[in-house]
Amino acid sequence: MTSVSECFRALRAQGQCALIPFITAGDPDLATTGEALKVLDAAGADLIELGVPYSDPLADGPTIQAAATRALKQGVTLQGVLDVVRSHHHQIKAPIILFTYYNPIYHRGVDAFMAQIADAGVKGLVIPDLPLEEADGVLETASQYGIEVILLVAPTSPPARIAAIAAKSQGFIYLVSVTGVTGARTQVASQVQDLLPQLRQYTDKPVGVGFGVSDGEQARQLRAWGADGVIVGSAIVKRLATGEPAAALGEIGAFCQTLKAAIA
Repeated sequence: MTSVSECFRALRAQGQCALIPFITAGDPDLATTGEALKVLDAAGADLIELGVPYSDPLADGPTIQAAATRALKQGVTLQGVLDVVRSHHHQIKAPIILFTYYNPIYHRGVDAFMAQIADAGVKGLVIPDLPLEEADGVLETASQYGIEVILLVAPTSPPARIAAIAAKSQGFIYLVSVTGVTGARTQVASQVQDLLPQLRQYTDKPVGVGFGVSDGEQARQLRAWGADGVIVGSAIVKRLATGEPAAALGEIGAFCQTLKAAIA
């Protein structure tokens, strides 16, 4: 498994846009999560974002909140999620990016947390409630363990803040396409068309766009506007939670293939 940066460098060299599906670990169960990682990897995912279920997911919309709630009710823990990554990361090519809020990191201690996720095989980290002003210690410690911390730029971020986030983000920059929470939407936010050139003024790092992408046409539009990566979450989480696990796995695999074809 390569690093996040290495993955993007290879894709850029080939003129390709990255597909980054998101799933919530433990929904419907951890065994299915492990199978889903392999299915998405085989279906064309370039990187995979794996959400740690959390009780107060402030950035997540109703679909991912419900998935996290179901996982927590089954007793899914951070350790259980890391055990799944450890068991499966050697079987997939796509780097795994862990999506978690800061409290579990604080609870374990930043150094211990980074050591544990690196040992499990995680390559990247997204912490949506980590302010830029408090990120330096996390970024420095993560780097010591080979973990790249991806920072988020919001549509409301002023130019000076965009420049500061772009300078510090590792792996790629996560551009949030809408003001609000995650969730599939009927059309991609047109403001992304203006935000992408703004980001290019400050950095040549890859930019992945997420929040609200729900189908191949929207993914194709984001690539046409200049996105280096497209992040799709709720639309996949919803499919994975529907029906029997085997059928749901087949559905997310087919959907992933459709998304990949759209941005190829």
